[in-house]
Amino acid sequence: MKNVKMKKMVALFLSLFYEAAVFGQDGNAGILDANTKVRSYFNSGTQLMYAIGAILGLIGAVKVYQKWNAGDHDTGKVAAAWFGSCVFLVVVVTVIRAFFGI
Repeated sequence: MKNVKMKKMVALFLSLFYEAAVFGQDGNAGILDANTKVRSYFNSGTQLMYAIGAILGLIGAVKVYQKWNAGDHDTGKVAAAWFGSCVFLVVVVTVIRAFFGI
């Protein structure tokens, strides 16, 4: 009885290792495939970053307008912070594109 269980366990392990060897892939090919896929997603990611920047710009404009109408003294600081965040999003996309040559 013990011998049958041991044979089944050995057969299970051998089949698992055999399957891993069959579906294994060259490491270099995997890295190149991942590189190609990430580069193909970059334009979509760029458009998404621009859309997020536009939404943040609109929200910031409304916040600055509300502070300006309320007569707050820190309106300039808030406007600079919102404008700076929108510029940062655009600059990050441009720097990544130039750095990686996409």
